[in-house]
Amino acid sequence: MKFNKSSQLLLVAAASLLVAALVTACGTLTTDFVYVTSSKAAGANNYGEIDVFEINAVSGFMRQIPTSPFPSAGRNPVAEAISPDYENLYVVNHDDDTVVQFKIGPDGKLYPLNTVDTPGIFPLAVAVNSSYLFVADTYQPLPGCSTLDPCTGSISVYTLLTSDQAKAQNKYPYPDSLGSPVNNPAIGASYWPLTLPSSPNDVIQPTGIMVLPTNDFVYVSAYDTTANAGYVFAFSIGSGGVLKPLNGGVPIAAGVHPSAIASDSTGAYLYITDSTNSNILGYAISSGSLTKLAGSPYPTGNQPSGIAIDSEYPYAYVANALDGNVTAYSISNGVLTRIGSYAAGIQPVAIGIDPSTNHFVFTANFLGNGANGTISDFEMSTTGVTAGTLIDTQHTPYTANAQPTAVAAVPHKVSLK
Repeated sequence: MKFNKSSQLLLVAAASLLVAALVTACGTLTTDFVYVTSSKAAGANNYGEIDVFEINAVSGFMRQIPTSPFPSAGRNPVAEAISPDYENLYVVNHDDDTVVQFKIGPDGKLYPLNTVDTPGIFPLAVAVNSSYLFVADTYQPLPGCSTLDPCTGSISVYTLLTSDQAKAQNKYPYPDSLGSPVNNPAIGASYWPLTLPSSPNDVIQPTGIMVLPTNDFVYVSAYDTTANAGYVFAFSIGSGGVLKPLNGGVPIAAGVHPSAIASDSTGAYLYITDSTNSNILGYAISSGSLTKLAGSPYPTGNQPSGIAIDSEYPYAYVANALDGNVTAYSISNGVLTRIGSYAAGIQPVAIGIDPSTNHFVFTANFLGNGANGTISDFEMSTTGVTAGTLIDTQHTPYTANAQPTAVAAVPHKVSLK
């Protein structure tokens, strides 16, 4: 069959339009970008890396964007947080005692903007709201304090600067840059030590930190290494980011070894996983005070390591490191009811839910397939008798860099809801 020149041109034009349409469709089918920090990476300084995946809105298929991975700008990244406007990623580098701010591009790429030192030693957890960033350090900055001679941990607060404020402090003039740590007037220092009033010499180490979506209270899960006991410390957020301990600084007992902490999207309930007792402690929140929920604690799998609460649907998901699975729960008036457990990769240490559609759940699997870590990806059922259950997405698990430690996600700029 032969075509004249005009027909050939029309075919070329039609093919070009088809290709353009397919490219556009593929672009808009990306529902989220997922950021996975890996603590062990190649390179002269053994800096960590950040894998960036895009999730297909229809199938849930994950693939790394072409320029991934990105350097974490520090050694051993262990935690990350996304700003509420989804414009910034804050990464905690444990071995360098730093927090690095990355600008998130519309295509998911990362651009390092600012780095700040933490007041304490070995930061391990981070949370952020629209005004402040909160960091938990393993040890407070006392002379001689080290892993050989440990002291109690601490938390610090950073103000998120405006562009003009950042410029005045010789930082990159970009919104939400990190200022200096907020001063604690009670002790005249830029951190808040976690101490037990009844046993001030106990060595207490934070294990997680979170700020309520209502932006008025901060909670820190912690482990008393001296007494082998768990606690949750509560603070109100005052003017300028100054924290005020609730209940006179007396924490609430929280199992043996808390491992992760989260709240529901309304800020009405708080949940803490206990890796030793393999359960979840649930609390109702009233003016910052915590009251244990009916039926709490709720059983999990072995060594729960992370918890995620869906912001749109009444479900909670817990990653169980020793079992290599995820346990799903329904939520009614804060009370958890187990739905089932679903196989993930080897040693899942972090878990997240996509913020665009709220029905993809993913875990960072620390041991993965041996040489590399992996990311497990599930699709959540949201209706009918199967609501809250999980099924594997296409080709899960996905390869990541070695020893992934944390996971967070932002919506793609094109809305799919």
